[in-house]
Amino acid sequence: MFLIVGLGNPEVKYEKTFHNVGFLAAGDCAALLGVKFKKKECEASVAEAFVKGEKVLVARPVTYMNASGRAVKQLMNKYKLTKEELVVIYDDYDLPKGHVRIRPAGSAGTHNGMRSIIAELGFSDFARIRIGIRDEERDIPLINYVLSDILKEDYDLFSSATKRAAEAAVLLAGGERIDNVMGKYNG
Repeated sequence: MFLIVGLGNPEVKYEKTFHNVGFLAAGDCAALLGVKFKKKECEASVAEAFVKGEKVLVARPVTYMNASGRAVKQLMNKYKLTKEELVVIYDDYDLPKGHVRIRPAGSAGTHNGMRSIIAELGFSDFARIRIGIRDEERDIPLINYVLSDILKEDYDLFSSATKRAAEAAVLLAGGERIDNVMGKYNG
C-alpha cells in the first residue's frame, strides 16, 4: 500500500494560490490514476486506486496547512503504513517557480505543513516532492506570497510542474526506486 498526500488549504478562496500546488498535484495524481476524491476519512479527502495491483491512496488534508500532520498521522495509523509508503507533495518557496525537486528525506524548511507532519509523525525520512513557487520579481512577505493567487501568465508553468510531480508520485507508488525518479524529474 502507498499514500500520496498533496498539501494545501481546503477553502475555495485558496484554490488557486501558491500554497495549494500540492492539492493541484494530488488532483493530477487522481486524474492520472483514473479516480476521484470520493471518501472523507481521517481529516482528509481521499481517492483510492491500484498501481501494479497495490492499493494507493491519494489524499488532501481538509485541515488547514498548519495542521496537515494530523491527517497524515491518522491515515498512516489507520492503514498501518511505514515511512517508506509515504510521499508528500507541497509548495516550496526555496525553489524557483515551476521547478520540481524530489528527495528521500529532509527538514521542513520554511514550510509549516511539513513542520506539522514531521512533528506528528516523529520522523522526517520520508519521500517528498517539492514544487518551486519563488518568483524573484515579486517582493512581498512570505505569508502574503504563498496565499496569493498564481499569476495567469504562470498557469501553464505550474500546470506542467504539478503534472510532473504527479507522474513522479505515481512512479514511487508503483515501486520505482527514488533515485531513478529523482534522476528523471529533478530540475
